[in-house]
Amino acid sequence: MSPLPGSKYMFEGYDISVVITTYNRSGMLPGALESVLHQKADGVRYEVIVVDNNSTDSTRDVVESYIAQGNLNLKYVFEEEQGVSYARNTGLAHAQAPIIAFADDDVLVAKDWIASIKAEFDEHPEVDFVGGKILPQWETPPPAWFNRDHWWALALLDYGDAPVYVSADNPLCLPTANASFRYSLFARFGLFSPEFSGREDHEFLLRLWCEGVRGLYTPKIVVTGVVQPERLKRAYHRRWNTTTGRFNSTMRLNEVMGSDGRIVGEAPDAVTLFGVPAFLYRNLLAGGLGLVSSTLRGQQAASLRHRNHLWYLIGYIGKRIEQDASRRDHSCVSEIGTFVKALLRKKLNQHRRDMTRPGSDVRGRTAGGNSRETIR
Repeated sequence: MSPLPGSKYMFEGYDISVVITTYNRSGMLPGALESVLHQKADGVRYEVIVVDNNSTDSTRDVVESYIAQGNLNLKYVFEEEQGVSYARNTGLAHAQAPIIAFADDDVLVAKDWIASIKAEFDEHPEVDFVGGKILPQWETPPPAWFNRDHWWALALLDYGDAPVYVSADNPLCLPTANASFRYSLFARFGLFSPEFSGREDHEFLLRLWCEGVRGLYTPKIVVTGVVQPERLKRAYHRRWNTTTGRFNSTMRLNEVMGSDGRIVGEAPDAVTLFGVPAFLYRNLLAGGLGLVSSTLRGQQAASLRHRNHLWYLIGYIGKRIEQDASRRDHSCVSEIGTFVKALLRKKLNQHRRDMTRPGSDVRGRTAGGNSRETIR
């Protein structure tokens, strides 16, 4: 069964299909189109599909003006259903190449972007998706508090100048502002989920990681993201982190990710309160203490980092409590009692394991150090 009804599967025509989704950005769109249509492609055949996600401005006129200039590899497609997942899926349904390269309407791709994508897939047949750097182009100078700790909220990315494999063991997110996939992945694992529109790329990557699919970050594939001034305001970062926390809570991302950052699956004996794993409450407390400490020390960037992480956790925990409340059939007092009992039981079991571990003494301490307790 194909999840891509309407797709022509005419892979003999193009090597790469570029999908750009846009909504009411007719003023920014020409920059993106100029960069992707005027490539040093080194013979790579590519098409550009612009998906208009129900814009009310002159987006269609802009795209059709470029087609009229002789850019016959450029297509205009309209998607009425609002949401970037719907738009990306519509682009997939019209794609005619075995490689799908995604870009945004506010990014400018490097001159060798197309050629680099093709070269990386050719050189690395063992990977099914690739992504690269997303560097900033400032419309206004960033404020003093802004540093790379806050890049993620702007979809900026730079993992360094060496290629890195991306997998469940190293789940580095590659945003669809600059990410390319083998077309076959969507036939095997489904399309972008409308439920996660706005964070659909991360959810799709999580599906791939859980299925053992491997990708590649490469510094050779570069785009530049135009940073609008409103994204440099603290209020924007607060909203972004809260929303991301709620999306990631629905994905259960923090629960399936181990302490070392690998995707390992949820712990079967996790202790929860109102559906929230205990370690998230602990992280919330630690984040609050970090915020107080950095604020008292006058460390502005660190203070904002802690504050944003707290907003993320508030979004994550709040969403989980909402979900738990909708299906809980007992009182809050009973829930708290069950939580305390489970917590004490887990600590007791951990203490017993420490007591019986080779090299431990009668006080439950391992040779050369304190007993280790993990409460999740």
